[in-house]
Amino acid sequence: MKKHIYIYSPSSAVRDKASFKRGVKRLQALGHEVEIDEAALATHQRFAGDDETRLAAIHRAAASGADVALISRGGYGLSRILPGINYKAVAKAIGKGTEFVGLSDFTAFQLALLAKTGAVSWAGPALGEDFGTEAAPDDIMEACFDDLITGQGEGCGWQLPKSATNSVAGSAATAGATAKFNIKDAVLWGGNLAMLSSLVGTPYLPAIKGGILFIEDVGEHPFRLERMLTQLLHAGVLAQQKAVIFGQFSNYKLVPHDKGFKLPTVVAWLQGQIKARVLTGLPFGHVPTKVLLPIGQKVTLAVEDRDAFLLWSHQH
Repeated sequence: MKKHIYIYSPSSAVRDKASFKRGVKRLQALGHEVEIDEAALATHQRFAGDDETRLAAIHRAAASGADVALISRGGYGLSRILPGINYKAVAKAIGKGTEFVGLSDFTAFQLALLAKTGAVSWAGPALGEDFGTEAAPDDIMEACFDDLITGQGEGCGWQLPKSATNSVAGSAATAGATAKFNIKDAVLWGGNLAMLSSLVGTPYLPAIKGGILFIEDVGEHPFRLERMLTQLLHAGVLAQQKAVIFGQFSNYKLVPHDKGFKLPTVVAWLQGQIKARVLTGLPFGHVPTKVLLPIGQKVTLAVEDRDAFLLWSHQH
């Protein structure tokens, strides 16, 4: 099904032009009409153009009438322009059928949009990182993207790591205990943990109660992740959630000083701090295999033994 995809750059400058071009060609090969924003390859310091240029790109994406507004890449830059975004215009575009898709730095935009308007956007791929890879794009990522643009997507599933069985069953679980539970009609939200924690205390962090929070990050040592989670804990954000789901945390290096402190240590610590369910293994983050997740949509989280599912209704 041919769709109109608008490519724009709201964050860091595109340095890898080859992956950008490959991504465009791959989307075209799938039969889509690809429109490239006039400033998609602009450069100002480390940014894809100065602040005004990137704001204008966001507003052009909202006015494009495209089926999907897809970021070229993440990086850094959205935090500093959040006050200048016309959120009503973006929400209006979403209401007319434009799906805003991205991850990483784009989390700041997505959570600000949710806080200001309640509009749903999609945590998902970026052009270069996901469609522009030298090898073929990941099959699951492509299938999930296709589900979104054809209106077929109703959820995603994954298998919890074996070590997670006790955690999902609750802190009182015994070894080998099985978990089975449903959390219904909870708002799914989250994204990149660094961006999420940076919004605490600002008007751009949505006040979600009884929600399902998913998190991911790249290049962050587990102690940094714990520090960011501690900020969310002390700010009262985590106590208001029904579940916290760990996605993929990639490209970090443990050091001898850690002496056994690693990501599972952080997961276990968090489970001891909050009553919410803590799950791991969600296929989302700075990794090739990623599902698409509706930020701001009510979902059902269903878990039985090691099988976990996030289910949502059709958007349109």
